[in-house]
Amino acid sequence: MELILLRHGITEGNQRKLCYGSTDLPLLPEGAAALQEAAQTKHYPKAERYYTSGMRRTEQTLEMLYGEVPHKVLPGLREMDCGELEMIPFAQLEEVPAYCNWMHDATGDTPVPGGESFRQVLERGMMELNRLIEKDEDAVCVMHGGIMGLILDQWFPGKPFGYYVPHPGSGYQVTVTAGKPVAICPIPGE
Repeated sequence: MELILLRHGITEGNQRKLCYGSTDLPLLPEGAAALQEAAQTKHYPKAERYYTSGMRRTEQTLEMLYGEVPHKVLPGLREMDCGELEMIPFAQLEEVPAYCNWMHDATGDTPVPGGESFRQVLERGMMELNRLIEKDEDAVCVMHGGIMGLILDQWFPGKPFGYYVPHPGSGYQVTVTAGKPVAICPIPGE
């Protein structure tokens, strides 16, 4: 089975380097244009099934890359809820104790005030993807960088935190054998 995990295209939150996840931002016009160009010049694997987190940016990304394909929404793949820190520039958060506690909790159990912990996000994301793996059908999932990075860190440990967070519009092809992720390859290809 091939599991294609793609991050949505560029939004205002990415461009302005905001701490955001639950705010339902659309793609920026330049984000949509970059995806349209990539769809014509790069290789994005196709699959039997297509899924998004249901947020506008993932819905738009799926359409830009694959057209109007039938798909299902998996809410467990939505991005982390950053609670009280939502939509604040990261540069302003570096000295905020709640942010520091959340980001530097080695267990991942500390939630951001009014939001989620890394463990909560990982668990809901893993639950969704494990259901897909049980179906044993190739699938494309358009989702978000934070949750994708957490899941891939779990499946392929040993890299620095954040290593698997892809650039907007890119992601990974994960080969799953006998229900286990066994190989990973960056996408899109040339």
